[in-house]
Amino acid sequence: MSITTPSGATVQVPELEAIYREHHTFVWRSLRRLGVPDADVDDLVQEVFVVVHRRLPEFEGRSAITTWLFGIAFHVMQEHRRRGAARARREEQAELGRPPTAPDRSLSRVEAVGVLDDLLTRLDDDQRSVFVMAEVAKMTAPEIAELTGAKLNTVYSRLRLARRSFDAVLDRFLAQRKGELPWMTS
Repeated sequence: MSITTPSGATVQVPELEAIYREHHTFVWRSLRRLGVPDADVDDLVQEVFVVVHRRLPEFEGRSAITTWLFGIAFHVMQEHRRRGAARARREEQAELGRPPTAPDRSLSRVEAVGVLDDLLTRLDDDQRSVFVMAEVAKMTAPEIAELTGAKLNTVYSRLRLARRSFDAVLDRFLAQRKGELPWMTS
């Protein structure tokens, strides 16, 4: 399918099946990084692609398809939280807050992803969302502002605070890994 952008350029938009095949993992990881519990991620990925199916004719090609998908995933995640996902999120955070049980101090890739997810859960929702959009999805501050409906200066402020908070949490984690601090659960 091809569309004409507001600037008059013609852009090829892939079919839903191709979008799903190519970007399913991106959507899954984005939702996970936004704090969606493992138990809910697959359901929300499905919701995202239902929205994509419904809104694909509206895609104007003004941004990359991954930016558009991330925006949909972000809004689906917010709606999920409004529907009462807080209980499931607290249960998952308790699970992620346990110390590693293996005596080997080096992290495998799977463990590193788990640690990243755990560290991200320690940021408040607004900071985590902005941090993930900027640092993981590589979105610009203006894109984040447009996506979230926040003012640009608010995005910059949240991102600055999120980076500071993440650095502090990471420092505590690294100190714990070296045996300098007990495992932090909150």
